[in-house]
Amino acid sequence: MKYRIIAFFVLLQLAATAQQNYTVTIRPGNEPVAPGKFEATWQSLQQYEVPQWYRNAKFGIWAHWGPQCQPGQGDWYARSMYNEGSWQYKWHVNNYGHPSLFGFKDVVNSWKAEKWDPEKLVALYKRAGAQYFFAMANHHDNVDMWNSKYQEWNTVNVGPHKDILAGWANAAKKYHLPFGLSVHAAHAWSWYEVAQRSDTSGQFKGIPYDGKLTKADGKGKWWEGLDPQELYAQNHPLSEGSNTMNRIHSQWNWGNGVAVPSQEYCEKFYNRTIDMINQFHPDLLYFDDTGLPLYPVSDAGLKIAAHFYNSNMALHKGKLEAVLFGKILTEQQKKCLVWDVERGAPDKIQETPWQTCSCIGDWHYNTSVYNNNRYKSATDVIHMLIDVVSKNGNLLLNIPVKGDGSIDEKEIAVLENIAAWMDINKESIFDTRPWRIFGEGPAADASNPINAQGFNEGRIKFTSKDIRFNQNGNILYVTIMGAPTENIRISNLGSIKNKSKIKKVELLGSKEKLTWKISGDYLEINKPQTIPNSIALVFKVYQG
Repeated sequence: MKYRIIAFFVLLQLAATAQQNYTVTIRPGNEPVAPGKFEATWQSLQQYEVPQWYRNAKFGIWAHWGPQCQPGQGDWYARSMYNEGSWQYKWHVNNYGHPSLFGFKDVVNSWKAEKWDPEKLVALYKRAGAQYFFAMANHHDNVDMWNSKYQEWNTVNVGPHKDILAGWANAAKKYHLPFGLSVHAAHAWSWYEVAQRSDTSGQFKGIPYDGKLTKADGKGKWWEGLDPQELYAQNHPLSEGSNTMNRIHSQWNWGNGVAVPSQEYCEKFYNRTIDMINQFHPDLLYFDDTGLPLYPVSDAGLKIAAHFYNSNMALHKGKLEAVLFGKILTEQQKKCLVWDVERGAPDKIQETPWQTCSCIGDWHYNTSVYNNNRYKSATDVIHMLIDVVSKNGNLLLNIPVKGDGSIDEKEIAVLENIAAWMDINKESIFDTRPWRIFGEGPAADASNPINAQGFNEGRIKFTSKDIRFNQNGNILYVTIMGAPTENIRISNLGSIKNKSKIKKVELLGSKEKLTWKISGDYLEINKPQTIPNSIALVFKVYQG
């Protein structure tokens, strides 16, 4: 009898999930979902298994590049330029003119990407150790970076008049790097609501910004024939609290008073994304969304996920090699796709593979970061990578690209320094798996909880007292986060805690014969006479 009761409740749970009442359901007649193993439900997506190639890769580089990089004024420019009195608004007025006269559509027009050389950049990224490459397909600004069938505001029609994704895809293929695409445009609906505003004081008081312009308003202008509403999507009432800039963060999961997207908007986003997948067949797909895009108000994201997995399996003779990312996932959702943590890391080893996405500066190029020397150093990046890998994660690192398509000499120096460390120590990163414990030392003992989707990086500074572990077969890699000033004692490798026999200890990048001993409390390695680098020393411990 008890088995019947259990079965009954399982069926109830499945039925309740299957009967999700979406506000917007993607209708037949739109781009079809590829047939196959996966259906557009969380239950079906739980069949997903992270491919081994991704678990081995550990490190990717991202070109988070689009029209918002053109001003060189950092993140969320297309939103903040409409925020009266903000520093980006003031910069915009001083350099472009008032947002009622020169809106973000005009910034797009000014973007030409005249120095962009994708092959040169991807070659440098691979030299720095990247095992996969990501390009941004669109951002919250709603501009598609390819010859999009469903979005006229794309980089072939406006701005650079180039198929940006095609250029990146060809470069990734040339250098044999798996190709990833990041999609952020699901939130343009609420993100652009600021473009409906007007100044509250001064010369332009009460004159609307350009967020409500129509196709008819373009007669005689450079954008004649284009519909600004296809870009801004502002033919709808404002969300609750939209006059407060930060309210959008509490509405990111399509709740808390956000204006619900229309059928047309959801289907357009769905079709654009399916079209992109069909054109480029990415190996990796990143969504800047809680769970999946437009969930839970629409089934668009679930259908896109099913299509991505099924179409990838068709390309790989029935084997799933795709990797899909989302943020702030439930434990159930972590079985369906890979959890992405923005600018941060959990404080323990994760059961399922995950990824942190971070950046050496702002996500979009910011000249003040360059001018004030605020890039992360190669040391910062390598320490982050080591920590993330020890916890079963990967690092996706953005190197901000200028509007003209180039990167600056300070960014190149960071990449070259990463490459120099990788030349010696890459075997301790790639193809490894977590050990029974991720590390020891002050940083491992400190509390550093994740805030929302991440944002806990940099709060704790690593020193040579911090140690991280990972393994490949019977090889244990013991990494010291810096140059030691004294003998190294590793408590987790004392004979009490570690039952494996230690046969040999080597230092990567050195031929020096090391002196070491084991007690019940620790393995002690005498400080090497020669230190190969000051970023992080890797000891290769052979265990039997």
